Amino acid sequence: MPCFRGVLRINRIQKNKKNVTLQKKIMEQFIPQLIGTGITLLVIFILRELLKRMILKYAGKSARSEHKINHIIRVCMIFINTVGAVTLIAIWGVHPRNILIAISSVFAMVGIAFFAQWSILSNVTAGIILYFTNPFRVGDYIRIMDKEIPLDAQVEEIYTFYTHLRTKDGTLHLIPNALLLQKGISILEGL
Repeated sequence: MPCFRGVLRINRIQKNKKNVTLQKKIMEQFIPQLIGTGITLLVIFILRELLKRMILKYAGKSARSEHKINHIIRVCMIFINTVGAVTLIAIWGVHPRNILIAISSVFAMVGIAFFAQWSILSNVTAGIILYFTNPFRVGDYIRIMDKEIPLDAQVEEIYTFYTHLRTKDGTLHLIPNALLLQKGISILEGL
């Protein structure tokens, strides 16, 4: 019996040595990628913080609303994260052909979605136009001049696709941004 335990112990020690050797080989093989990943994540974090501070500093000098500033920050963070993801993919050695196939598949799906829902693209474009031209602001009372459904309401939020309007009776209306650009709008004073 003591001999059998000794053989088991020797086998266990040999397996542990093989596992340690395998782990060392794996670590040695992936050290550059791990270092590159760490550096990339650090750079992404630093860029996000610097860009956020720069935007907030600019916002203090301009008359932009907090809602708009937060939206700009969100868009910039998405861009930085996307660049970071592409960098990490390159660091880990994913074949460019595979990346191009994945990207083309995503663009094909997005293209089909936009073709099927052309109004989405027009609402996004209208949202961007409303965002930068400021025909009305959050908190303004506006009148949408529509023959069928005229609407007097306060602007609660302006989003990428819709603008939230609340009437005096408390009803929340979600109006597509494209409609706000197509219809005449009056800003009502003193309500």
